[in-house]
Amino acid sequence: MRRLVHYIASTLDGFIAGPDGADPTGPDGFWPIPEDYLRHLVAEYPETLPGPARQALSVTAAGTHFDTVLEGRRSYGIGLAAGVTDAYPHLRHLVFSRTLTETPAPAVELVADDPVATVRQLKQQDGKDIWLLGGGELAGSLYTEIDTLILKVAPMTIGNGIPLFSRKAAFDPRTWTLTDHTVLKSSAMILTYTRATG
Repeated sequence: MRRLVHYIASTLDGFIAGPDGADPTGPDGFWPIPEDYLRHLVAEYPETLPGPARQALSVTAAGTHFDTVLEGRRSYGIGLAAGVTDAYPHLRHLVFSRTLTETPAPAVELVADDPVATVRQLKQQDGKDIWLLGGGELAGSLYTEIDTLILKVAPMTIGNGIPLFSRKAAFDPRTWTLTDHTVLKSSAMILTYTRATG
């Protein structure tokens, strides 16, 4: 069965973006992207690089982890505001929204249905794992469906911002097993956790 993997960058204090929700890695962003971090992403998770970055870096590798990416309307809107209608043309790209009725990218699938029901259907289909990109609202609604957390932890704190999971997520304590970790010279960490059973 396919797994839902929340593969996301986070600060040490658990935020994925600043209070305004803007792209923290964009031209006016505050997120550090050291060379060793970028090299790791290219080598290990090339499919998670947006199309324009793949082109700029001459990345053609299909990747081995994901063939489907899920994101919420606000995250998708960040790309649209930057003129990117489909940041992941190399993946099946689903955007969850009850307000968007069309997208300028024909390959992007708009989903107005319940995210949990949709993910349960996707898990039954053949393919690689499913990448939950974000943001916090969608991650909060899919909290109970996440099988694996891969946190790209930046060596920084920001004090306030968009949390890993929306505050609307249900209170549901879960335990996770650390199954892999990489610590880079730049002090960034990539931590992989699998949901504990039992």
